[in-house]
Amino acid sequence: MLYEPLLFEISKPGRVGVALPDLDVPESPLPTEFLRTEEPNLPELSELDVARHFVRLSQKNYSVDSVFYPLGSCTMKYNPKVNEAAAAKPKFTATHPLQPEETVQGNLQLMFELQEMLKEISGFDGVSLQPAAGAHGEFSGVLTMRAYHLSRGDTKRTKMLIPDSAHGTNPASSAMSGFTVQEIPSDDRGNIDLDALKAACDDTVVGLMITNPNTLGMFEEHVEEVVKTVHDCGGLVYGDGANLNALMGIVRPGDLGFDVMHFNLHKTFSTPHGGGGPGSGPIGVSEALAPFMPGPIVAKDGEMYKLVTPEHSVGSVKAFYGNFGVMVRAYTYIRMMGADGLRAVSENAVLNANYMRVKLQDAYHVPFNRICMHEFVAEGDIIEGIHTMDIAKRLIDYGYHPPTVYFPLIVHEALMIEPTETESKETMDGFIDALHKIAEEAKTNPDLLHSAPHTTELGRLDEVQAARHPVLKYLG
Repeated sequence: MLYEPLLFEISKPGRVGVALPDLDVPESPLPTEFLRTEEPNLPELSELDVARHFVRLSQKNYSVDSVFYPLGSCTMKYNPKVNEAAAAKPKFTATHPLQPEETVQGNLQLMFELQEMLKEISGFDGVSLQPAAGAHGEFSGVLTMRAYHLSRGDTKRTKMLIPDSAHGTNPASSAMSGFTVQEIPSDDRGNIDLDALKAACDDTVVGLMITNPNTLGMFEEHVEEVVKTVHDCGGLVYGDGANLNALMGIVRPGDLGFDVMHFNLHKTFSTPHGGGGPGSGPIGVSEALAPFMPGPIVAKDGEMYKLVTPEHSVGSVKAFYGNFGVMVRAYTYIRMMGADGLRAVSENAVLNANYMRVKLQDAYHVPFNRICMHEFVAEGDIIEGIHTMDIAKRLIDYGYHPPTVYFPLIVHEALMIEPTETESKETMDGFIDALHKIAEEAKTNPDLLHSAPHTTELGRLDEVQAARHPVLKYLG
């Protein structure tokens, strides 16, 4: 793969890529104190130079539109282009959040109907669309739980229980809400250890944050007993909805007794979310918690739609009403799929994950090797001296983005694989074949894995150093 030079490196003095029109307004000189004392250091390029540069960069980009993206726990599935067409409609993109409600009735109707659809899918009594992402939804949900307890004068509840198989943002959301965290271990089948849970439940428990299916890809086999145990001590059950892609149309978290849950519209309901955004993390709540959830939400008043704030709301958690473009995409996706289609999404996601699990278990140890949901976790240390990172880097040479690695932490040398429902058998077979070839290479030529990747411009980067000390500007 050839190195793509920076625009500064291909700049030539005197080249021009844009022709500005003649000034068509009265000239108004800038005050002297705002004028530059030297020319800006900008690249000089033709339009063709710029066009080719960015097209070449786009061709180097890895995306789900071009190649399989097995990123476990993130549901990187194909996003139908009809969603983008709907979100790009001018009557959506040209509206402003400060417009009078009567001028944006279509927007509000979409939001109201999306609230109602999410209620039906999840079994909750109330939905707030305002949170902007999954972790933001977690934080908003935990704040709602706190407000509920405080309204009852229950001030000594300061402890949140979090299974060791939960998503990693759960402890942070709890701590940011002022709570302490107690970890609950898993049993040998990947469930919450019931004895440990019962021992931890007392009158200081705010609630339990449970990811179901959990990050091992396992459905909690004793979920109703888990919920009852927490409720019996006065706590609430928070459902991390990031893995809802395995449950839609099959089981509703609200029916299981969950009190609050966030939805990842950008995962489950099909908005591209690589690179950190955009996201949307609405929360659904039980009837008892509905008065406390973030606002505003959309209500229907006769034939009109209006914004209202729940009676005891924790307040706004984001400017205006949430990431509206993501809501449009989710609304379009749900309408296109329908109830039967959403169930088929879950069934096929589960089928695909189990197909891959069974096909790979001869070469990679799967520590919790029972029927999984939408994802499963294998171990990458297939022989002595080979690690998960070696497997992941070698996959790049085969043209695949690596799965999630070293998470969840409770699995040694974890490889977390999620094929989603959108991948064909042929695509999955190609990925499975690549992993089998890598397993064979590990035995016959381990140095090939240790030095991978070989097909990229750069080899193994110091990713920790890059994250902690990013270089965000051109230093040439």
